Amino acid sequence: MGVDEPRAVLAGLMILLVMTGVAGVLNPSRQDFAWFIRLRRPRWLVFEGWIPVIWLLIYACFAASAWLTWQASWSASWMVAYLVQLVLVQSYTLAICRSRSLGAGTAIGFAGWVWGIALTLGVSTLSSLAAGLLVPYLLWSPVGTLVTWQMRQLNRGRRP
Repeated sequence: MGVDEPRAVLAGLMILLVMTGVAGVLNPSRQDFAWFIRLRRPRWLVFEGWIPVIWLLIYACFAASAWLTWQASWSASWMVAYLVQLVLVQSYTLAICRSRSLGAGTAIGFAGWVWGIALTLGVSTLSSLAAGLLVPYLLWSPVGTLVTWQMRQLNRGRRP
């Protein structure tokens, strides 16, 4: 093993641990999520069963991007920027479910996308691969925000 390999492995494990912790803390309760599941969705949303797989791939890309950025910079500031991105992404569903407001989700989804663009542009100066691994999120986030916005229209006037 090279001199930096143990640090690289430890960094990867820490990134995964933080991601898992944030996801665990910011997940809605089953009761709150059940409310969300009962809402009407746009007719064109025929791929909803694939959404967990899509997010799993996005999170894998996200973790790899954070790890590559760490390897290129060894900067805690960049890791904080990734943490902010992760909190915004994870807060989306939690905010919708806890507040029973699809508008809150739309706003957080948009904020996460804007932060994601800034993060991608900043990271691109360190690693084009790390920046490229953030692109799946940047492509998917507007789809999720559009779905939420349309769900808001479809469920207007429904009692929580």
